[in-house]
Amino acid sequence: MSELDRLIKRGEALLERLEALLPPAPPPVDWKASIAFRWRKTSRAGFIQPVRNVHRIRLSDLQGVDSQKALIEQNTRQFVEGRAANNALLTGARGTGKSSIVKAVRNKFHGQGLRLIEVEKHDLVDLPDIVDQVAGRPERFVLFCDDLSFELSEAPGYKALKVVLDGSIAATSENLLIYATSNRRHLMPEYMQENLETKYLGDEIHPGETVEEKISLSERFGLWVSFYPFDQDAYLDIVAHWLRELGCPETGIRESRQEALQWALQRGSRSGRVAWQFARDYAGRSSGDGKAKR
Repeated sequence: MSELDRLIKRGEALLERLEALLPPAPPPVDWKASIAFRWRKTSRAGFIQPVRNVHRIRLSDLQGVDSQKALIEQNTRQFVEGRAANNALLTGARGTGKSSIVKAVRNKFHGQGLRLIEVEKHDLVDLPDIVDQVAGRPERFVLFCDDLSFELSEAPGYKALKVVLDGSIAATSENLLIYATSNRRHLMPEYMQENLETKYLGDEIHPGETVEEKISLSERFGLWVSFYPFDQDAYLDIVAHWLRELGCPETGIRESRQEALQWALQRGSRSGRVAWQFARDYAGRSSGDGKAKR
């Protein structure tokens, strides 16, 4: 046996030992296992994992955001019916139902083939792989990224999202939309000095173009849906809705108003999330059974 043959055999043996140390390859996706999925990473590869316990919130559970619900519901209906639809960016006050609307339209349209794949911000660099895995499937997919924003060090994910939103040399799959939520409209941080168009900032010759680049990601979403803080009456309406869902009688709901306002004051927010949290606490302490229907 020649020296070259011996080296090849030793190399093959080494590769076999290394492969034995690697985690097993992820299983193929069971698309019938759920209506919602997550993108997961291992040291070997990324894979799409079914969600076993799916959030069951309904559009009717979301109070005080009727116009926002109508926009997302109509856009999603167009999508599942094979008509033109837009990627959507839901921005605004925290706890006002941005993520819940996305989950609710998934629940409403899953019978028409809608599926949701949740992707964490730090995994956005894998978007091309996800798109390839769902391309050609008969289902319609909403790729969901919650609480989206980028710091300067997170440029790879930022650029990967831009490519999928706009398409590169390959067109974006027709069976996929991106829905993202964020507490801010502009997804990259901006700094006052970047607006000083007449000054040189370090080696940057055209500092104004830096600002334009940061704003440009938001503009790639065709549908912008804005959410605003609730006033007192809207907040109390949401509290009342959830208390009814949790089994509280009308007398208990009326008696809860002052406590509900104090609860919101302590948290510095009259949001839908705060209303839901108060309702769970109050129902658990009162005659309601405290079992959520979400």
